[in-house]
Amino acid sequence: MSLVTLQRIRSAGEQLAGIVRRTPLEHSRGLGEQCGSEIYLKCENLQRTGSFKLRGAYVRLLGLSAEQREAGVVAASAGNHAQGVALAASLLGTRSTVFMPEQAPLPKVAATQSYGAEVRLRGAVLEETLGAAREHAERTGAEFIHPFDHEDIIAGQATVGMEILEQLPEVRTIVVAAGGGGLVGGIAAAVKAQRPEVRVIAVQAEQAAAWPGSLAAGRPVRLTGTQTMADGIAVAEPGPVTYAHVSELVDDVVTVSEEALSQALLLCLERAKLMVEPAGGAAVAGLLEHPERLVGPSAAVLSGGNIDPLLLLQVIRHGMTSAGRYLSLRVRLPDQPGALAALLAELGRLAANVVDIEHSRISGALGLGEVDVEISLETRGPEHREHVVAQLEATGFTVVAKR
Repeated sequence: MSLVTLQRIRSAGEQLAGIVRRTPLEHSRGLGEQCGSEIYLKCENLQRTGSFKLRGAYVRLLGLSAEQREAGVVAASAGNHAQGVALAASLLGTRSTVFMPEQAPLPKVAATQSYGAEVRLRGAVLEETLGAAREHAERTGAEFIHPFDHEDIIAGQATVGMEILEQLPEVRTIVVAAGGGGLVGGIAAAVKAQRPEVRVIAVQAEQAAAWPGSLAAGRPVRLTGTQTMADGIAVAEPGPVTYAHVSELVDDVVTVSEEALSQALLLCLERAKLMVEPAGGAAVAGLLEHPERLVGPSAAVLSGGNIDPLLLLQVIRHGMTSAGRYLSLRVRLPDQPGALAALLAELGRLAANVVDIEHSRISGALGLGEVDVEISLETRGPEHREHVVAQLEATGFTVVAKR
């Protein structure tokens, strides 16, 4: 299978001029200190629609014939591809229908509608949604726009790589989140055609990592299931087009834990002042878990910033817990005046900040005259977290459970 050429990528760049934003490449001192390497962040989370997806979608739609555009386009997506196709279709005067899972976050549904698409909620999981979209395409003649497995999509996403080389000519390593492989395959195509010595590293969530097995088998291999907070890269099987690009051009594929994904999101928010979704911060998670793979200067692509506010709250808490900055305890106290006050006074002395507290007398594990206190604390890090628990126990408090 032929790969996307540098000429095609440059053409895509010309097609996207005035349509997409040339996103900034920001130096990150904090990440550099943690990784022991000079780090820059390519901020596709600041792109129109909040992710890189508009690039490929617009190039793909621009390549349709007049008859195809007249028939309209259809896509299936839980979020970012939906918004990219919707806006691209509106800009080109084409009717778009986007199928989304029934439980898709309301903000993503509303955003897709605001870009002009007709949204239809179908299926409990994305595979069912994809089937509904393909059936619609066959029945109506609308052109199905695949989220990653098409040369025009790859050429559009490759323009991210072109921009990185222009913004940071001395770059030695580029780290990119990988789901279906359209973004990392495109970036690798752009980079290797001009600077073959630059390393391109793909990052996958451990619980949705289709690429390691596929590359080992020499062909796309389907996962039996995916379960990760990084739903934007939870792709069960690469496509043949993206497989050809990734297998030939990408230097390395690494996986990251759910804890690293949540810590990456928290770090981007606190240190870089940038909002990312879990998939959008996967490249940063790759930096944190695999700093030994880097040859600096390195660029990490923040691929998207569309995150549901409720999920954001959960991920921040998960990230704080993973970083040792959040502690939940169940402490057993005597049911007598002053016992709770004594516990709170000790926590104050230990400089642990109380986030919330619940006092319960109803439990089969409690003895007569005992109460359980469930308390959530903000701590300064892993050492402080362990110090708080140890000091409570040394003072005579009974810590029944901690997490």
